[in-house]
Amino acid sequence: MPLFRRRRSAASESAAGIDAFWAHWPELRGALAESVDAGSALPEEAAERLTGLVRRIHPALAWEVSSAPPAGGNPLEDLQSSLDADPGELMARLAELDDPAALLGGDGPSYALTLRSGPDDEARIAAERWSRAAPGEPGWTFRPSLPADHEALSRPLDWNGHELDLSHTSVELRADPRRGTLTAGVYHPDFMFLPEEDQAGVAEHVVMLALGEDDYVRAIGAVRALVEKPLDPLPPTSIPSVARQLGHGSGGALVSAEARHPVLGPLEVLLRHPVQRRDFPVFTLLLQVVLPYREADAEKQPSGASAAALEAMDSRLEEVLGADGALFLQQTGGGRREMLFYLDPESQVLPSVEEAVASWSEGRPGMKTQLDPDWSVFNRITGKFRGLS
Repeated sequence: MPLFRRRRSAASESAAGIDAFWAHWPELRGALAESVDAGSALPEEAAERLTGLVRRIHPALAWEVSSAPPAGGNPLEDLQSSLDADPGELMARLAELDDPAALLGGDGPSYALTLRSGPDDEARIAAERWSRAAPGEPGWTFRPSLPADHEALSRPLDWNGHELDLSHTSVELRADPRRGTLTAGVYHPDFMFLPEEDQAGVAEHVVMLALGEDDYVRAIGAVRALVEKPLDPLPPTSIPSVARQLGHGSGGALVSAEARHPVLGPLEVLLRHPVQRRDFPVFTLLLQVVLPYREADAEKQPSGASAAALEAMDSRLEEVLGADGALFLQQTGGGRREMLFYLDPESQVLPSVEEAVASWSEGRPGMKTQLDPDWSVFNRITGKFRGLS
């Protein structure tokens, strides 16, 4: 009998918890569906069992079971939340709604089981892996975080025995540019009749419905309950638009920048910005790719056939990665393009990426991988571009 045992890592404990959850899922789904259909709480024994399985995945996780939203969401609501988008894009999206059935959504799941991690990024990673490991289950959807629900903002809410019509809710928003966060003040005319604890709970609930859990964590610095109506009230549904103006959104965008290297000369840089750890919870495998190119202009930037070949490779890698990886940084100049990706190491996408890179014909490509769960390499490089906004 061994005197010492190797201690299991948090990641392996979480993986074992995920396996255990899905092994027991067939025994749980019936009671969960019945509670949703009846509009009642889950029986205590089943709730305790579900809680135990969820906390085995990560102790900070909580769960929520509900009816699933309509398949495809609400297209009109999506359009309303994008009024600050490019007019051409809005017209294109309106054109896609020429089928009236699109407004109602197609056939979809009836029930939703959601794991909630709050501000704990490690719990959010575990929830994402739980969701990705879910079996194909007819009638169910499994969500790794609570999504926004703007329809709920127009319905009555029962909070500890107090019924409030959320359609009377308004907010005031104050931005903190230094921290890149919002302070949300939430007003409801019935707050004056509620204890302070319930006021605070309803206020946070309203902001969560407006943003969803992930964007709440990204964008909100503080939430306050207001007993006096703001001077410039806004509907809660405006919060996502204001958060986007501060640069918050899922996954950021590739922003262009310029740099100069003492040997390579001018460099063209694409950088994912802004991006936060929970934007890509399971992307923990760093992949660095270097592609040399032959044809270049006077500034040593790719031209002619080389420019076309690089563009084709970019498209191929994007297609191969799909939802299992993303480009975080691209630097081009001096006869080579360097790319930095983060991948889901459990997705088995890496061999396909290696095959694509190996097909490069303008010189010997370079490729290196390492686990980097904290994105330390990317964060170190982006420190040189802190002027981005």
